[in-house]
Amino acid sequence: MRLALGLLALVGLAARAANAEEVGEALAAARGLLAQDKPAAALQRLQGLDTEDPRVALVLGVAHYHAGDAVQAVALIAPAVPRFEAESVERREAVQVLGLSHYLAGHLEEAVPFLEETRRWAADNLELLQVLGNAYVQTQRPDQARECFARNFGVDPASAPAHLLAAQMMLRLQQENMAESELQQALRKDPRLPQASVLLGQIALFRGRLAEAVEHTRQELALNPGNALAWSQLGDAYVRQQSWDEATAALQRSIWINPFYSAPYILLGRAYAKKGQPATAEGMLRRAIEYDPNNRTAHYLLGQLLQQQGRTDEAQKELEAAARLQGPPGR
Repeated sequence: MRLALGLLALVGLAARAANAEEVGEALAAARGLLAQDKPAAALQRLQGLDTEDPRVALVLGVAHYHAGDAVQAVALIAPAVPRFEAESVERREAVQVLGLSHYLAGHLEEAVPFLEETRRWAADNLELLQVLGNAYVQTQRPDQARECFARNFGVDPASAPAHLLAAQMMLRLQQENMAESELQQALRKDPRLPQASVLLGQIALFRGRLAEAVEHTRQELALNPGNALAWSQLGDAYVRQQSWDEATAALQRSIWINPFYSAPYILLGRAYAKKGQPATAEGMLRRAIEYDPNNRTAHYLLGQLLQQQGRTDEAQKELEAAARLQGPPGR
């Protein structure tokens, strides 16, 4: 009887060893597939494995992350993190992927601690710094965000250029209030810093503060009269103020510097139409379409202009083109 029990124990040990070997092979195969950018195949290879095993949960979570399912990646990896030894390769990978998955899932507050922990051993990783900086912006931590962006671009975090960089990133994330504060700090440190005033003008224009937009944009042009985008922005502000002569002058300057950008042509089309010069307006709008055939606003305004001139068939063609394109007609 004792012999029989001993044999059963040996059989159990052998079965567990065989299972461990099978799991190890599956994990190695899945990692190989992930290295080939085949997350779906990796998920298939891991099917049926016990996710109570933290190694399985980690690789499965990584596969879901690469497959674009950040929520499932979080669900798998979060319970596994405490089960790995501190400073182990597995824990570092789990923490990194968990932070990124939380970020992609929109769990910004939850993402930050894991991204910060990852930074301790990946301080020079540019992508990590960018993601962490974005997370700081979206969780209203401008000082930490600026420090990340400054490190990423190799500038002093306390410098005027650092404030400008931070503001540019904040604008991309639609954090205008935070960006405006950064730009004001940048100009206090360096009143002649290029690009800061034009961005303040952009924010003012977006908010309908037209006189302020004109003032800031002119300050930029005093530093750099060759800035085509600043001239276009100034023309946009004047169009919204219905100051047609000032608008056409600014927009012409924009085109003389950069004739391949469609926005000033569209604005000039509006301005010349309002000034009673339909032929010139038509020429501007057709030039805009030449440079940007998929610009709905250009097609829509041209269709309206042709309709007003009784050119019904041509107008219908432009309005139909506008209808096929996405997005509401602009100004």
